[in-house]
Amino acid sequence: MKAFFSLVLVILLLGCQEPVKDAVTIHTKEEGEPISKYVYGQFIEHLGKSVYGGLWAEMVQDRKFFFAIKDYYDPCGIEQPNDYWGGSPFPYMKASPWKIIGAGTVKMDSIAPFTGKYAAKITLPNNGAFAGIAQESFSLLKDKDYNGYIYLAGVPEAAPVVVRLVTSKGDTMLQKIETITKDYAKYSLGFKSAVTDSARLEIVSSGKGMFKIGTLSLMPADNIDGWRADVVALLKQLNSPIYRWPGGNFVSGYDWRNGVGERDKRPTTKNPAWTGIETNDVGIHEFMNLMKIINSEPFIAVNLGLGSVEDAIAEVEYCNGDTTTAEGKKRKLNSAADPFKVKYWAVGNEMFGSWQLGFMPIADYQAKHNKAAAGIWKVDSTAQLIGVGDIGTNWSRRMMTVSGDYMNLLSEHQYSKEGADVVSHINALASQIKAVADSHRIYRKEVPGLEAKDIRIALDEYNYWYGPNPYGELGIVYHQKDALGVAKALHEMFRNSDLYFMANYAQTVNVLGCIKADGITSALEATALPLILYRNHYGTIPVKVTDTISGLDVVAAYTSGKDSMTVAVVSSLDRESSFKLNFEQGATGNGYKIWTIANSDPMAFNQPGKEPKIVISSEEKTSKIKSLKIPAYGIVLVKFAFRELH
Repeated sequence: MKAFFSLVLVILLLGCQEPVKDAVTIHTKEEGEPISKYVYGQFIEHLGKSVYGGLWAEMVQDRKFFFAIKDYYDPCGIEQPNDYWGGSPFPYMKASPWKIIGAGTVKMDSIAPFTGKYAAKITLPNNGAFAGIAQESFSLLKDKDYNGYIYLAGVPEAAPVVVRLVTSKGDTMLQKIETITKDYAKYSLGFKSAVTDSARLEIVSSGKGMFKIGTLSLMPADNIDGWRADVVALLKQLNSPIYRWPGGNFVSGYDWRNGVGERDKRPTTKNPAWTGIETNDVGIHEFMNLMKIINSEPFIAVNLGLGSVEDAIAEVEYCNGDTTTAEGKKRKLNSAADPFKVKYWAVGNEMFGSWQLGFMPIADYQAKHNKAAAGIWKVDSTAQLIGVGDIGTNWSRRMMTVSGDYMNLLSEHQYSKEGADVVSHINALASQIKAVADSHRIYRKEVPGLEAKDIRIALDEYNYWYGPNPYGELGIVYHQKDALGVAKALHEMFRNSDLYFMANYAQTVNVLGCIKADGITSALEATALPLILYRNHYGTIPVKVTDTISGLDVVAAYTSGKDSMTVAVVSSLDRESSFKLNFEQGATGNGYKIWTIANSDPMAFNQPGKEPKIVISSEEKTSKIKSLKIPAYGIVLVKFAFRELH
């Protein structure tokens, strides 16, 4: 009797798991709209360590002296995590990161600063002791070169001024500036590190009188026009076709004019939406240059929060106007005679949210949006405009109704918190993306004339958002389960390719980033891998898939020439599975290639400076494809020759 009940219990337990079928059917004649390359887009916001401390190579913090240097050194504040999104406390710069060497010797010169509010003025004690300023935490690599410059002024007796890097082990690399003048002059700096270590930068003198520091810069010598070479290499691997910039919440308080002109003369400001400061070292010209370096397209958001319609129109003219226009002339003076030809423009950001700078009621935003759109099209009739949308507040429907003639695409943003379990976590983002598509299909039926306008979705922010912040503000870690979720989110966009024109993973580096960078090294996060894999190898003409298998999400697409087919699978199963491929019509050729992203631990993750735990592996087969074997918690993409039968 006991054995009988044990057998019954086993049968019941097995019955709780839905049996895995052994085949899927690919309907080769039922094609969808072509998949837009822009669904593989990225998003960069001036926030945390995304730009400064991530993408940009500058090593000196507060290099233009936004904060007054004080004898009491206390630069870091601790920010508590957002109540809704959670996370862990993280440090941020709340005061000057510069230490005083020689108490009472440093004052801030606000009468005639080199740039911004202050210059640092050092009055020497005239007793042979060194005085000046220092900054900690410069990460150095052995045998690596570091180049930079410093602007100094002062009395001749204050020379020589010594600029030196002192490591934690006591190694010193120094450069002497033998003469200085009463007016600011630029002096080159160069060091080669003999060690891998953390160093302190000191700017000191033991002379007489006084000297002033206007600004300074120090970068790894291998920087690419100011961008970190190692991070640029990873951006090239991402191969994203388009980048949205500069925000995000940031843009609703951003004055784009602060980011043009001579970089050292651009004023440092408070980051308007987030913690810390904005040096304005990265502006329109730097961003456009990055797009050229990585062969990607720019997508710029204009400030319709605290910014005016006139400022937004001027920004478009600055980027795209010829040199006969007022703003085009200014661009030429800033060493860019040719227009940048920016095609895509976000007309504001999340203006429906009370957290947004310049938040306003829908009617006010509709009027502001329409006025801005009309003005932008006067200076550039080819501009593709993305309006602010949000299905959750019914903002999207109302924008379609009133502003449908004043936009080309409508923005949606979707972030997912951590799921209660692995399966629900993997499904969460894709479910939200499907809900957005479902809502837009309803709008097309219910809003008069909307279907004919064919206003598609720009999902210009989407990602998972949860967990601690080891990489600074919103600098969370992503795991294999997040990679699975991002891949499944892409699948949902493929299924709705008639609606999703663009999607921008938010954000590229450190801040919710698919790339993580510390002071020395960088690495591809788990979530970067499906973006790379699908961008480089998945087809562009989706076909219908049925007889899907529980726990497996399967999609298929022809390549552009329709001579090959790709099939992609995301498994939320904790065990290996397999299934046969049935084709409604057509024949496969000999040989296929298969790529895999897998780790049996859904919490596995990659990090800079360590061997990656999650990678893209590939294998080539010479036989005809008949079935697929899918590892636990795996992403599989297969490509094979395919011939339609008529």
